[in-house]
Amino acid sequence: MKNSVAVNINGLSAFIPAEEVMAAAAKASLHLDTLVNGTGAGSEFLGWVSLPFDIQPDIKKIEACAERLRRLSDTTVVVGIGGSYLGSKAVIEALSDSFGAHLEEPGHQVLFAGQNLCSDYMHELINLLDERNYSIIVISKSGTTTEPAVAFRILKAHLEAKRGKKEAAERIVAITDSSKGALKKVALREGYETFDIPDNVGGRYSVLTAVGLLPVATAGIRIDEFVSGAVHMANLTNRQHNPELNPALVYAAARNLVHNLGKNTEILVNYTPKLHYVAEWWKQLYGESEGKVGKGIFPASVDNTSDLHSMGQYIQEGERNLFETVLSIAATRKKIVIPSTPDNEDNLNFLAGKTLAFVNRSAEQGTREAHIEGGVPNISIEIPELNEFYLGQLLYFFEIACAISGYILGVNPFDQPGVEAYKKKMFSLLGKPE
Repeated sequence: MKNSVAVNINGLSAFIPAEEVMAAAAKASLHLDTLVNGTGAGSEFLGWVSLPFDIQPDIKKIEACAERLRRLSDTTVVVGIGGSYLGSKAVIEALSDSFGAHLEEPGHQVLFAGQNLCSDYMHELINLLDERNYSIIVISKSGTTTEPAVAFRILKAHLEAKRGKKEAAERIVAITDSSKGALKKVALREGYETFDIPDNVGGRYSVLTAVGLLPVATAGIRIDEFVSGAVHMANLTNRQHNPELNPALVYAAARNLVHNLGKNTEILVNYTPKLHYVAEWWKQLYGESEGKVGKGIFPASVDNTSDLHSMGQYIQEGERNLFETVLSIAATRKKIVIPSTPDNEDNLNFLAGKTLAFVNRSAEQGTREAHIEGGVPNISIEIPELNEFYLGQLLYFFEIACAISGYILGVNPFDQPGVEAYKKKMFSLLGKPE
């Protein structure tokens, strides 16, 4: 039997008794029922709950499209913003070679656009694409979201100028609404291959649709294993009322109990740079789901041990409104042994023969202990290994726990009314017609 992502609450014992956490987790099973049965707020956006199972018939089609793009081109530009790019970016960064782009044979590269309005970024991307044989995956439910719509205008014109309209159309894939919207209209007119964004799945919960899976597959990552991990976690959590066996109940309950202590900022901590964009994805998921009607835990993140030399001082001794959730990976993919030196000028020969992973693990444990002593509650999410299967588990775990946590908090975890506020001001400044 395969291992699972698990939650460890030992780092809360100085602040909240374990019995209280488990009792709250058992009570949270009522919110799990509300979620799975579709009887709560936002029930029209619960398609993601069954996605690990529902997406199975589409995997082969997604893989075939990805393979076609890989044959046609050496680079694919994914155009999207928010949930339309963060999920795939998180998976690709976590599972790819950190220096793959610099290898002699870098393989198929996946780049991103439409996640900002920066002129310099777009100029530099166009300069690179002048030299690349590239394709485009454009992701937008409506086709009118400003950032990706502008980026797609620019890139579509560039690709058509470079390849001609007919060949450009063969290199563009649109992931959009099944029947309506500006992008759907363009895709039908130009003959793009298309994938649907389900009406009942919001952007930040869409990583297990073609929105996340097509870019990931195009990067050469096994999406069948990724989805299998999500299936495993769905089977573990969706109907399991016993918190001893359901990590999502424990995490959702624990973070809300800590919040009740006045800790209104949660820091997601990792000890490998490969998880940086998992934290960025997590911040959108929890920030958009919980931050409304004057409520919510503020989601932040740090990349350790790097940030121990920047944010470490504040976390240790700053305002005591923080708690940490640490992503702890049990086994690394590769083994690096620290050598001995004859002069020992750095006084580190005591580490000779030890693995770099052991040193990193010791830094993680020592930091956790120091922060707890400094008044920072700690939750640990334990991941057996960083691969497709366990990453699929982790992201689905966060989604289920987020929905439960939102219901505990008393908000609708599936809307985002505040997102429109900046758009109204921006469009006014831009002179958009009513």
